[in-house]
Amino acid sequence: MAKHSFDVDASNFQQLVIDGSMTVPVVVDFWAEWCGPCKVLKPLLEKLAEEYQGRFVLAKVNADHHQELAAQFGVRSIPAVKAVYRGQLIDEFTGALPEAALREFLDRLIPSPADELRMQAAAQRDAGDLDGALATLGQASQLDPGDEEVRIEAAEVLAQLDRLDEAGQLLGALSPARQDDERVARLRARLNFAQSGADVDEAALRTRVAARPDDMDARLALANALIASARYAEGMDELIEMVRRDRAWNEEAARKTLLSVFNLLGGDPLVAQYRRRLASALN
Repeated sequence: MAKHSFDVDASNFQQLVIDGSMTVPVVVDFWAEWCGPCKVLKPLLEKLAEEYQGRFVLAKVNADHHQELAAQFGVRSIPAVKAVYRGQLIDEFTGALPEAALREFLDRLIPSPADELRMQAAAQRDAGDLDGALATLGQASQLDPGDEEVRIEAAEVLAQLDRLDEAGQLLGALSPARQDDERVARLRARLNFAQSGADVDEAALRTRVAARPDDMDARLALANALIASARYAEGMDELIEMVRRDRAWNEEAARKTLLSVFNLLGGDPLVAQYRRRLASALN
């Protein structure tokens, strides 16, 4: 009896496919009795499921008998193969593949040991065990030294631990292709603000700005301190005021700093609001 492949219908789909995919990738094969290519692909998938010994499991759906499941996955022709991992559709193909191409497809799905350690580290971070997460990411990096995703996640943990210099060193060692990654840009902006806002006397800066509203150095330092403490709107208010007073000061430092805040905040609604305010201040 096959241990790693099973027939699926609407009654057990949630348990076997969605819930099951939280542990290993689930390959869903939509087939039908009349489908010639299905008669080639399904036995091959069954053979590979046993050969791979649980690194993925095969869920077989008769598309004629369970049309609601086929419709749910947008199946328009068969055979159709959908790969689900951690509840998400991660890859798919239509038609029969030769065995070599099918093995390539399956190998892309299966998490490497480093991937599994990354997931363990993510769970540790969620539980508040930052030191444990960092140690686990170190193990992942030893298994796969070229995995830059591990380095980025380690830099994020180091930033949470206020080990800012170490986090910056990890980001600096990334390949040029990853330097412009949106996630890296956000983290780098976060580090820059944390470093510039460290050991700042906010009350003294506010006194300086109140006494001399055109003291741009004090206003920029105050903005950086506010942003470093996650008081983003207050910090951006100071930067907008700087643009209004002297947009060209220090090679447009206020505008450039605002752009760094936008990188930091990503899709936060504040970004659209302050982009409009910046455009208004520049015009």
